[in-house]
Parts: sequence; structure tokens; C-alpha cells
Amino acid sequence: MTDVASLLPVLAVAVPALAVPPILASGARPNLREGWTLLAALGTFGVVAVMVRSPATHVTGLGSIAGLDLALRADAAGLLFALLASTLWIATSVYSVGYVRGLEESGQTRYFAAFAASIAATMGVALAADLLTLFVFYELLTLATYPLVAHAGDDAARRSGRRYLAYTLGGGVLAFGGILLVQVLAGALAFVPGGVGALAAADPTLGRVAFGLLVAGFGVKAAVVPLHAWLPAAMVAPTPVSGLLHAVAVVKSGAFAVARSVLYVFGPETAADLGVALPLAVAAGFTMVVAGLIGLRQDNLKRGLAYSTISQLSYIVLGVALLTPLAAFGALLHVVAHAFMKITLFFAAGLVYVETGEKYVSEMAGIGRRLPATMTAFAVAAAGLVGFPLVAGFVSKFHLLLGAAASPTPVFVVAFLVAGLLKLLYFWPVVYVAFFGHRDGSAPAVRHPFVPTHDGHGGAGPGGGTTEVPATADGGTVDGALAPSGRRVEAAPALLGPVLFTAGMAVVLGVVPAELPFWALAETAVAEVFG
Repeated sequence: MTDVASLLPVLAVAVPALAVPPILASGARPNLREGWTLLAALGTFGVVAVMVRSPATHVTGLGSIAGLDLALRADAAGLLFALLASTLWIATSVYSVGYVRGLEESGQTRYFAAFAASIAATMGVALAADLLTLFVFYELLTLATYPLVAHAGDDAARRSGRRYLAYTLGGGVLAFGGILLVQVLAGALAFVPGGVGALAAADPTLGRVAFGLLVAGFGVKAAVVPLHAWLPAAMVAPTPVSGLLHAVAVVKSGAFAVARSVLYVFGPETAADLGVALPLAVAAGFTMVVAGLIGLRQDNLKRGLAYSTISQLSYIVLGVALLTPLAAFGALLHVVAHAFMKITLFFAAGLVYVETGEKYVSEMAGIGRRLPATMTAFAVAAAGLVGFPLVAGFVSKFHLLLGAAASPTPVFVVAFLVAGLLKLLYFWPVVYVAFFGHRDGSAPAVRHPFVPTHDGHGGAGPGGGTTEVPATADGGTVDGALAPSGRRVEAAPALLGPVLFTAGMAVVLGVVPAELPFWALAETAVAEVFG
């Protein structure tokens, strides 16, 4: 496609950024404040949608720093990420209204303002035309999301916030070192499909160092082991923030930056010649399996989902590192598929907490009968993450498997399969206990053997079974016992609607994936990189 000068890329960044002042000014009027949030979310989506439908590639120059140009460019890969983030911001904004009001959260104005700033930075990461521009917005994203991680303001939140900053800013230092070295070696930082040609002729040792600095620095937000510890700790944040961290912005920015470095800076051929892709693939495969194993021992539902995210992100990193068109296509599809599935899981976990106060797997017996639509959406998303057909995860993982089988290292097929089995072992007990477990004294307790018991710290503890609550009048189940004040309505529409929307999108992406623009954008990006 032909490049055209346009204000649309910068407008995609500016719309959420310009929403921050009116959100802050409307703190005393919650309806107006949330109206600004929703208006900005819809406006950002509209701008991105116009660029997706345009036959041209829109480019905006942003000036220069120390003689190095900054620019935004809406290529296929960038639009895929931008469209995903802007779509999910709408759903998350609606959900956030229901969540913070349902729990009467403090600091709601700060919350919505920081959320808008985070999306603005994410748009910059997605549409960055070069490494330096990406780095600027990547660091702004760290600063914008810190208030969200530390939102609760208690000691645990502040500790998590400090850890988050230490890891992500430290990773930024490494990435910046890699950027400087690329500039020295190649004299250019612009993203080029297939890689910057001058790097192929550069000193191979320095090239390997530059690659290592970039993927290690960006790998922090991609939560590649051992750079992952900040992510489970960040689960002290409100659930919509967890969704932002895991599905919309932070971790996806890390995985996206790794993909940019591999496919658009070094390129498949240079990465293969330097021998740097295989170590990255090994690290990703190791992360997939180890995070899955650790996740099995998590009783706190959000922490378990955090370890699932760590594993799933490395599906994307491994797909990129395999350097085959099918694997790269699967990786880009998984950016989208994982986002819709994982945010569904977090939305469902948050809804369960708002409606029942439960957050531990070992205390969720029978909750599917109290919240049937919510837990059905949870089950659908979980099935997708395992890789069952008719859900988005099957489509992306199928291509990842094909790409791994066609690569010089087909052994990574085993890593994908083992990681998928571990997801099944984690999610099946949650779904089983939610729908078939009992928490009353008159019926035998039903507890799947893989379910860990609550020890008060979010991990697994010894002994115990299910917590008993008063039996219902018919001697049956949790249906009435968990319903607050006898209320039979499942949840407020602002909470339940986004859960059903994102779960529905995961199914659409699994049944007719080519009907949505994400498929065509991924195809275009792969064709540009691999020719």
C-alpha cells in the first residue's frame, strides 16, 4: 500500500490523551466523567476503523530527537494491535463503570483518567514507525499504568507498584541500549518488513548483543521467565486493570515489541543467520510449560489467570521466534485470540467477586448455578485457551502448530501440546467445581482432585475441602445461598454485557475468523515480512 501523509495516526493517540483533562475535571459528576470515557473509547475505535478500511498506509511525522526522526505509521501489524486495543477499551470502559460502582471503589476519577492515558500510550506503541517512537510510548505506558497497579493504595498495592516499576523501567533501560546499538550498526531505526538490510552486514557479535538487549528489555512486559515476577504481583489491582494488563495493553505491548524487533528490525533471515532466534524460542517454550505448572497450584483465581497469561504470551513469542510464515501468522492471530479470551476470564472473575465476594477456586463450588451466564462465558473462554475447536484459541494455535512443524525445530510442537494440556488441567477443575460442586451440609461435597485448597495467600494449602454455607430450603445447592439479599438477577448489565460480548467475539473468531479484519491484517503483515 502507498504511504500518505495523514493526521489519523496521531489522532488515534490524541483522542484518548485529550480525554484525560475532562475526565479529571468531571470527578464530582460521575455520569459525565464516564461519558467522556465512553466517548473517547468510541472515538478512538472510529479513527482506527477508518485507517483499517483505507487502501493507503497513513503516516504522521512527529519531529525528531537528537537528529532521529519520530513518526507514526499505520501498517498492517500496527493496525491489528490498534484495532484490538480500541475495541477492547470500549468493552472495558463499560465493565469498569459497573465494577467500580458495584464495589464503591475509591479514586474512581484517577482510575478512569489513568486508563485513558494508558490507551493513548498503547496506540502509540501500536502505530510507532520506528524503534525510538515505540520506546517513547512504551515507557509512557509504564508511567500511565503505574497508578492503576497501585490503585488500592495499601501496602500490598504499593509494593506491587514498586516491583512493576523496577521490572518495566529496568527492561526499558535494556531495550534502549539495544536501540542505541542498532542505530550504531545500521544507521536507521525505522521498521522494515523483513528487517533492516544493514544489520545483515554488521558485526555479528554486536548484532547478537543488540538483539539480546531488545528482546530482554521488551521481554519484561512479555513476562518471559525469569522476567515475569511483576505480573502475578500486579493482581492486587482492580479486575478491569488486570484485564488491561493482560489483554489490552501492557503485556501485549511487550509481545508486540518483541515481534517488531524480530520481524521488522532484524528480520527472519538475519535472525536465523545470527542464531539468535533459537535461544528466544527455547526461553519461550520453557516459559509456556513452567508457567503452566506453577498455575496449577494457584487457588487465587486471578493469580492462576496471571500464570496462564505468562504461558500464553510465550505462545506469541515462540511463534515469532520460529521464523516461519505460518508460525508468525499464528502468533499475530494469537495476539487477538488471547486478548478476547483472557479478558473474558478476568471480566468473569471480577463479576464473581462483585456479586459473591469469592476469589478462590476452592470456594467457588456451585457458583455456576448462581451465575450461569457468567460461568458459561468463562468456560467458553477457558476452552479456547486450551485449544478446543469453535473458539478463537483453536484457530491461532492450529497455525502455530503447523508453523512449528514446518520449522527447522519441530520439537516445539511438543511444547505447544504440553502447554495446552496444562491449561486443561488448570481450567477444568474451575469449571467443574463451579457447575457441579456443592457447598451445603446436606449433600456430599463434590470437589475435583486438582482443585487446590485456600491457604490465605493465593497459593495451595494442605488439607481441607470445600467451605460449607447454609443449605437451601430444598436441601440442595448454592443457588440461593450465594445470592446477596435474595436477589435473583445475575448481575448488572454493565458487568454482564461486556463478559458476553468478549466471549461472543472469541466464538466468532473461532467459527468465522476470516470475516473479521484481524485475519486480513495478519495475512498482510506476514506477506510483507516473508514476501
